[in-house]
Formats: sequence, C-alpha cells, structure tokens
Amino acid sequence: MRTYTIKSLFKHPFTFSITIRSKTTSAQYVASRARDATFEKLMDKYKNFVKVIAIQDLILSNPNKTPPCISLDFLSKLSQKLHLNRGAPSFLRKYPHIFHIFYDPTKSQAFCRLTGTALEISRKEEEAVNASLPLVVDRLVRLLFMSTSKSLPLRAVFKVWRELGLPDDFEDSVIVKNPNLFRLCDGNEPSTHVLKLVGEFPDNHFTAAVENWRVTECCREDCSVDRMGIRYSFKHVYPPGMRLSKSFRAKVKEWQSLPYLGPYEDLTEKKKTKAGLKRLEKRAVAIVHEFLSLTVEKMVEVEKISHFRNCFGIDMNMRDLFLDHPGMFYLSIKGKRHTVFLREAYERGRLIDPNPVYDVRRKLLDLVFLGRHDMLESGSENENVG
Repeated sequence: MRTYTIKSLFKHPFTFSITIRSKTTSAQYVASRARDATFEKLMDKYKNFVKVIAIQDLILSNPNKTPPCISLDFLSKLSQKLHLNRGAPSFLRKYPHIFHIFYDPTKSQAFCRLTGTALEISRKEEEAVNASLPLVVDRLVRLLFMSTSKSLPLRAVFKVWRELGLPDDFEDSVIVKNPNLFRLCDGNEPSTHVLKLVGEFPDNHFTAAVENWRVTECCREDCSVDRMGIRYSFKHVYPPGMRLSKSFRAKVKEWQSLPYLGPYEDLTEKKKTKAGLKRLEKRAVAIVHEFLSLTVEKMVEVEKISHFRNCFGIDMNMRDLFLDHPGMFYLSIKGKRHTVFLREAYERGRLIDPNPVYDVRRKLLDLVFLGRHDMLESGSENENVG
C-alpha cells in the first residue's frame, strides 16, 4: 500500500477524509496533511517535557552536592544545545513545580535544583524501572531477536534506553548480569560495540503484540470479523470525523489480507517481484509496530528508530512507513522532532493500558502541563543558602 493524503473539508474543522493520492515526497505530505488535535496537544507539551528530562538528568548527574544542583551559568552555556530558545532561567521559571532556583552567597552564584515533588517522582521512576527488570530483559531480548543477525550496535540501544524502560546503568545491571543472554563484542569501527544475543530460543517462542490483539478480537462475544480474515490484520484506529474514501477502504482491506513474515520469523523473502516487495513492506510495518509495542510510552522519535532500520532488514524509509499507514501510526513534527505514536495504544492523549514506569513519568508530564498554575503567592523562587 503506497502513500495517502488527508484533505481538509471546509464543512467542519474537525472533519477530513483520506484518499489515495499521486506520489509526493514525505516532506510534502507532512507539510500538507491534517493534524490530529489530540496527539498534537500532547506533543505541544511533550516537546518541553523532553527538555525538562534533559535538565533533570544534568542535575541528578551531580550527586556530590546535597541536594543535587547545577549552576545557572553552566546551564546557560548549554541553552543552544538544549533548545532553550529564551535562555535557561526563563525556561526554568516556567516550571516552578519541577525546578527551584536559589542563590548561594558563598559562591556568588545562582543554582537550580529539583523541587521535592520532582525528586520524589524521579525516585519512584527508578523504583519502577528496577521492579520491572525481568520485563526489561525480555524487551531487550525481543529487540535483538528481531534483528536479522541477532545483534545490534550498542549505540543504537543507547538511543532508546529510556523508551525501553532500561535503567541508566543497563550495561552493568542488565547486560553484564545476564551473560546467558547477552554478550558485548567489539564493533567494526574503533571504539564501537555490538550487543549480541547468545541465548537459544525455540521456534515460535515469542508472540507479537498484534497476535495477542487478534486472539482477543476472535474471543469477543460480539466478534463480527472473519477469523480467517483477521489472520494477517492489524488494528486500525482513526480519529473522530475522519472519512475514509471508498478506494482507500479497498486498499486497506487488500493490505490487511496480505500474508507476511512476522517480526520474530527469519527473513527469507528475497524476491524483488511486486508481490514480494509488498510482503517485505508489510513485514517492515509489523516490525515497527512491535518495536513501538515494546516501548514504555508506545512512542519514539523517528530518528532513533531509524538507527535500527538496517539491522531489522528494512529496505525503505521509516517515515514513509508511518505516513503510509495513518490508521496505525501518527507522526507529529512538534518541537523540530518527528515523533511516531502507536495509535491503538492511546485514547484521549493517554495510554489505554498504562504500565508502572509510564504512570510515574506521566506525573512529571502533568507538572509540565501545570506550568506556573497553582503556585502559592507566598512561594519564592529564590532563597539564600548559608
């Protein structure tokens, strides 16, 4: 199934349709398509949430001070790198529930630390991550198993360690502590490493998330789908008001019935026939669907997941994959980042089936949403440190 476009209808601002279109570049498509207001609202705050996380990590990486803190002078030097367009102090003051600015007269400098609430959220996230280590190990094993060589560049894993819910010391706490599953080897380039899967797993050991959905659908009392027809289908979710053209529906129905190799099956398709390319494209969709299902928040930056493209044997542009399947994925470009969401996992801007790590992170995101609201008038952003 090739690319599609969303054309706005003038009758109602929240009503639009999807039709098959002539080929355009993905950049043109992204610029012209209609936006999903729910995901865009989430990303409007999430773009600053990413910056908050970066500053939080900088503060917590300075454990020699109690409580951990960082000077505003140092943070201001990183303003451009952190995309703090109006400077560090201005950004910090937007989130007084998260950051506390104070002046240290002994050093004649202003510093920033996390508030008690933010520190507690950070502590609870660490606890949630450590409590889910068996699940984290399984995620990493599955990621390696989807690779055609059962190995991945360590730098690619580092790109998505937070998305996978890995602890920040996962090299020691996950890789080294599970030598029966993982092995670190030198890469082909200097100072690079490759993470290899050394554990043996029988055929059909792993079940993809979409397979669980198919079983659930077939077991529903009000199930109206053809049990054979759903064998190769994926769940499609469209926002309210979206009208699907007749030709688009036909294309989706044809694509849904197309057989393909699952993400945990060995890649054997080598044919460059039209039918063979279609099956390879559907396998690529299945892999990125499974990848997103393995993440804590069912979302990832396109740039990050693109580092896995060759390892997964995907011979097509990642962004095009997401744009070609608007019922499965939503691509946002807020904050100069292209971020993809798994549509079926979300409802009204929240995960339908949350996990403990997501729940804790959501509390910090809620503080970003809160901004400067609900601050006591007597509260002060500055205090002296004796």
